[in-house]
Amino acid sequence: MILAGDVGGTKVHLALYHFSDGHLKMDRDQKFPAKDFPSLDAVVKEFLGTGAAAEKLEHDVAAACFGCPGPVREGRLKLTNLPWTLDTRELSRELNIEHLFLINDLEANGYGIAELEADQVFTLHEGDRSAVGHRALISAGTGLGQAQLIWNPTSRRYLPLASEGGHADFAARTPIEIELLQYLIETMKGRISWERVVSGLGLQNVYGFLRDAKKMPEPEWLKERLRKEDRNAVIGTAGEDGSSELCAKTLEIFAGAFGAQAGNIALNLLAAGGVYLGGGIAPKTLKTLQNGGFRDAFLDKGRLSPLLHTIPVRVILEERCALMGAAAYAEMRAAETSGRSERVASKPVG
Repeated sequence: MILAGDVGGTKVHLALYHFSDGHLKMDRDQKFPAKDFPSLDAVVKEFLGTGAAAEKLEHDVAAACFGCPGPVREGRLKLTNLPWTLDTRELSRELNIEHLFLINDLEANGYGIAELEADQVFTLHEGDRSAVGHRALISAGTGLGQAQLIWNPTSRRYLPLASEGGHADFAARTPIEIELLQYLIETMKGRISWERVVSGLGLQNVYGFLRDAKKMPEPEWLKERLRKEDRNAVIGTAGEDGSSELCAKTLEIFAGAFGAQAGNIALNLLAAGGVYLGGGIAPKTLKTLQNGGFRDAFLDKGRLSPLLHTIPVRVILEERCALMGAAAYAEMRAAETSGRSERVASKPVG
């Protein structure tokens, strides 16, 4: 049995997996509010249970991996949005799990892509489906995560490499994006990264720009919903269903910036194998992403535009992709150490 975790600033998502015929199968999963726990091991213990049942379950956990936001260095990571410092050795000892690993959350998503079924991915831009090569991953959620998936033709496997490219300088392309950049520089008193535009926070920044700088009207019903409900969810749903012109315009600008940066990382990596859109925003804004603004910005790369036409763009629909990737990574690393692969052992002989 494999324990997998997706650790975020607000929640910790845990799951137990096993392998059947070489494929990951989830036994159960649960989400926990991170602020309610003093440490990650406390969350895991709550998930696994207590007493004799927990002791038996821990014995059955062959390996564990947790995908976490931020760079992992020598098995250690200090979370930025939680007062937790994670250490592989301490967690392994505290949880009594010999093979335990920490990786970047976008690395976990990268490993998860190989585990996805066809119906867990939506093709936004067809490109050349037969092409094989590097892949890129860009995930807009609470923040903007990016990763490179390096193709090894010898092993015919992808090696995900974490990146903090979402914090690179935002590059405005159009007159309204230039106005947006100037507005954000003034309101935030400094440099603006891609994450300030292409993320959950970015949605709110673009919305504020259109309302305050461009003077687009904000109806009372919308103002009331924003006050009572999750702001990003309101902007997304009101923009997608067309009930608010302000929200629809917010999503339009967001999609253009998203497409532009997706095209940038496709060029940086020469991602012949495709660009994958992860995170929670893309699956919830598919109508906007299909309207053309994303694709136009993705392809708008001057003399290199013909190259972008050949690169597929796919949206990850499965919210457990990072969990699946963490489980796959844990099994792979444990197999390297122990010499026994849970995945291989699950396949029928002959």
